[in-house]
Amino acid sequence: MFSRRKFLATSAAASLAAPSIARAEFQLEPQFMPQKVKIGSAYAPGQLLILPKAHFLYFVTAPREAMRYGVGVGKAGLEFTGQATIDVKKEWPTWRPTNEMIERDPGSYGKFANNDYVQPGGPGNPLGARALYLFQNGRDTYFRIHGTTQPSSIGRSVSNGCIRMINAHVIDLYGRVPVGTKVTVL
Repeated sequence: MFSRRKFLATSAAASLAAPSIARAEFQLEPQFMPQKVKIGSAYAPGQLLILPKAHFLYFVTAPREAMRYGVGVGKAGLEFTGQATIDVKKEWPTWRPTNEMIERDPGSYGKFANNDYVQPGGPGNPLGARALYLFQNGRDTYFRIHGTTQPSSIGRSVSNGCIRMINAHVIDLYGRVPVGTKVTVL
């Protein structure tokens, strides 16, 4: 269970690791705070279920029980759907936009055009504190479940397809899910 104590501890850890993220003036809407909920019996403990239209990620913790987190998801036409597995996990991951992202928005991603620059991990990195990499049949989908430098995007459909979480929440989830975890995005 995601207790107040654990939330405060992970928030404090994130504050020490990334002071600029922790100081952001932002209040998450209550429905997007982690909370224990009931879930249908179709999902087994240890699985992740993501409902992009509702902006929720469910980590199934026991039969018919889950921890629900608020998420930000992909803009229309950019979202991921289907099944995947988490084949890679990284703390403070590096990041580079895909070529499609650079083509779609050269104003935002121009510094990545025509070079191999990769943004180092850290507080200013768009993937935030942790990233869970989604694979299908052993191949990287280039979609991630990750932290964010834009906490106000939680509850919205604004990303280039990835699933965004508050950094303290993705730190908690990262510690709960092993490599090989099944992910279903409806």
